[in-house]
Amino acid sequence: MGLHGDTPVRTGSSRGLPCTFTLLACWLLAQAGLAATPSDFELRATQKDFTLYFPTYLANGFFSAQSSLRGTEATLAQMAGLMDYTAGDVSRPAAIPSWTEIDYFDGNAWLNDGSVTPTAFRQYRQTLDMQGGTLATGYVWAEGRKSTRVAVTTFVSEDATHLGVTTLSLTPDFAGQIRVRFTLRPWPAFAHRLALAQLTLPQAKEAIASTYGLPPPPEKAVLSQVLKPATATAANRAAIWYPGEVRVEASGASDSERVLWIRGRAINGAAMAEAAAITLPAGLAHPHVTVESSPQLVVLNVEGSVQPGKSYAFTKFVAASQDKWGGPVEEDLRLAKAARTVGWGALLKKQHAAWRDLWKSDILVNGDNGLQRAIHSDLFYLLENSAADGASPLAACGFSPNYLYHVFWDNDSWDFPVLLLLHPERAKAQIMFRYLTLPAAQERARAHGYQGAMFPWESDPATGSDETPYFAHENAQREIHINGDVAIAQWQYYLATHDLAWLRQYGYPVIGATADFWASRVVYRQGEDRYEITHVTSPDEAYNDVDNDSFTNAIAQRNLVIATAAAQALGQTPRPEWEVIARKLYIPFSEAEQRHLDFDPSVPHDKQTWMGSSLTFLAYPQLDLAMSPQVRRNDFSFALRSIRELAPDANAMMLAMISLEAAELGDAAEAARWLQRQQAGFLKPPFNVRSETALNNTTYILATSAGFLQNFLYGFSGLRIMDEGLMPQYPAVMPAAWKALTLKNIAFRGRRFDYVLSRNRAGAVQVRRQP
Repeated sequence: MGLHGDTPVRTGSSRGLPCTFTLLACWLLAQAGLAATPSDFELRATQKDFTLYFPTYLANGFFSAQSSLRGTEATLAQMAGLMDYTAGDVSRPAAIPSWTEIDYFDGNAWLNDGSVTPTAFRQYRQTLDMQGGTLATGYVWAEGRKSTRVAVTTFVSEDATHLGVTTLSLTPDFAGQIRVRFTLRPWPAFAHRLALAQLTLPQAKEAIASTYGLPPPPEKAVLSQVLKPATATAANRAAIWYPGEVRVEASGASDSERVLWIRGRAINGAAMAEAAAITLPAGLAHPHVTVESSPQLVVLNVEGSVQPGKSYAFTKFVAASQDKWGGPVEEDLRLAKAARTVGWGALLKKQHAAWRDLWKSDILVNGDNGLQRAIHSDLFYLLENSAADGASPLAACGFSPNYLYHVFWDNDSWDFPVLLLLHPERAKAQIMFRYLTLPAAQERARAHGYQGAMFPWESDPATGSDETPYFAHENAQREIHINGDVAIAQWQYYLATHDLAWLRQYGYPVIGATADFWASRVVYRQGEDRYEITHVTSPDEAYNDVDNDSFTNAIAQRNLVIATAAAQALGQTPRPEWEVIARKLYIPFSEAEQRHLDFDPSVPHDKQTWMGSSLTFLAYPQLDLAMSPQVRRNDFSFALRSIRELAPDANAMMLAMISLEAAELGDAAEAARWLQRQQAGFLKPPFNVRSETALNNTTYILATSAGFLQNFLYGFSGLRIMDEGLMPQYPAVMPAAWKALTLKNIAFRGRRFDYVLSRNRAGAVQVRRQP
């Protein structure tokens, strides 16, 4: 994403389509289109959600805007890779000026000032249309003796990626003067910043407790227990997961041109800019426009006269840019004004067309409407956080401050496998990020005394630098399975495309460098004639200094094997030690129980964690460690027992692999049961925002969405990406309630096809592959 470094950014078009309709006709046409959206692409909020509303966000892989109950408030907005690099802190996403805000004064009160209550906001409905990429909010706002029917629709353009648009339609029941206020509002800096690059865990807990006037935290308390969420929907770790700051450098507005603009710079980071062009309704009598501009707020005010029962549509066309993505603020002004000329209706039509094109690839379940909506919401969040241009990783929690917008193994092992089969061009952008940040990983390996490349546990999304908070430095040093995760994703992309030129130029440098890292990281035990990997953090992170974590060792082994295969595919001679180490690398196993161990048998496996056991990760599709059916069954049984005994609030990533492994074992009913468990409690209302566990508010976490979707692409289908192709490695299974499962428009080696599971007359699952 090319900020604070040399990584290329995504580049998007700013195309439009002429509109011959009037603004109001276009708006009515758009509403008619929204009404026809299939229900399994819709998620709705009603008055029952006023007290527990987890916002969604709209995005296009480049920038975003969070939702709000009214649809008109200033909300958090971010831009891909725009990071705040405050000294002493880790990098964090810089909040860009909020661009969706429109406020309305009916003569008595401002719409955005009062509380959202059923009495004041009647006939309320907010609809996230995932098929068209829009959010539409409608209600009757009653204030005193006056009421106004309000309709708001917002989208972030998938077609013209610098553009975001929001329209406000007002239908008052009175005659008189109204005011409408359009703003570009800088997001306020967080009041209590912490030096997360320097604080130990006890220091971080003490700082939080002191700042918020809390009692001294217990020694064993985790951060999420020190400070409870300020509201029922706030992140558990909001005290550290706050956005960074954009400092405004200039702003302005023009009443005659009806435009406003702002530009600034993330602290020690990249420059950004926004501009807005406003359209007023033709029927507004005696319109009067004024503007205000300061570093704190840019405003365009409109006053005019309205009549009862008539509708008045105001539209705000916004263009956004940053260094290496778009031009200066003058270019944003040009784009915003050009969008205004094109018109709301034409831009919305293009938005719908772009999203419908994305949905040509889909996962369809016949027999469970609620499940189908969950599938669509998970896929929607992956799509709106990804892009096909440049080197675009997926941050752990997408366009949110959670996990500080850093890039984890989620990008390579969880999100990537889903997009690889459905949208390979977007998957390619994910792994190109690793190639473009390879020099930083190589320098990091050298700094730690190793060869090859050592990718960070938490990477900055622009530079690839290690941005793990100091209190988690053990993860940064020891949770090294990420290096193999990165390499395996590169190889999977090659297997799915057979793009030998890409492998030679981009994939193999990453695969070979990570293999070299493992070759320098292993320890040879002469007495046992085997290689071991010591002092690592398990994926079950409470075990943060163990020897021979089975998942880490299996990942390293696969990395070494594919490095040899990649070299041979390119006609090169692989390093001989890769094959030797892979063959002799120790993966702990209990002969007595005929199952794998989580790590070295010298380490007690007795901690209460959010995974219980990470053994099911050995079966995750990109790794799929070879084992007998009985060993697989025994691993699975141990993982289930561990969840019951040691994981009171299980991580959804683990549950996703439990259901997937049940499908591998041919147990459709068990797979369905665990799949269902990933919905209850994890899908926060009203927009299926996923959380990390059922009880915490670590929301927007894309790995849990992707893990859920992997169940359909790789679990129930039994498919695996192999040297021979996309092959059924396990018999396909379906829960009894399903009539069919269709993997629609799968992409593999230049061909597109549907992969359909259905039932014959006897009820047995049958599979067909069709163009």
